Amino acid sequence: MTYQSTIISPTESIAYQFNKFIFEFNTFEMESFLNAPVIWFLIGFAFLLLEFVVPGLILFFFAVGAWFVAILCLFFDPSINIQLVVFLSVAILTILFFRKWATNLLWSKKHSTELMEDEFLGKTAIAESYIGPGQNGKVNFKGTNWDAFSEDIIQNGENVIIIGNDSILLIVKSTKAL
Repeated sequence: MTYQSTIISPTESIAYQFNKFIFEFNTFEMESFLNAPVIWFLIGFAFLLLEFVVPGLILFFFAVGAWFVAILCLFFDPSINIQLVVFLSVAILTILFFRKWATNLLWSKKHSTELMEDEFLGKTAIAESYIGPGQNGKVNFKGTNWDAFSEDIIQNGENVIIIGNDSILLIVKSTKAL
């Protein structure tokens, strides 16, 4: 039996080594993204992004549930059934216990009320149209027209005092009634 050796040129060796490196790198990349913690983290991130599209502060708590499972999977190796049960349990419990608190924290009317008190309440505006009981009109305040409501009868051009608001509807009172 004769042994025949093959001589590999240096360029073939480099090309072979490069291809081997690329194959191993791609295999490493796919394997690193196909483990449970990464998948649950990406699911949580998708829920977080969807929260910006679909308002209501519900999907955020599903993101929290997914991230909780991602952390769980880093330390333990639970089955997919346990992962799903933990995900849904954490999401539902956080919705039940924290949604109202988070909603009040994020969309508190206290800030807008303080702004209204400082900026509008007690200030004088000019009626731009007739305003009467049951008929809203317009007032001009600081160069901007606002929808307005009043229990008084107010004629066009009459001065009014802003006494409150209902969202963007100003509640006004005639200066003649004072």
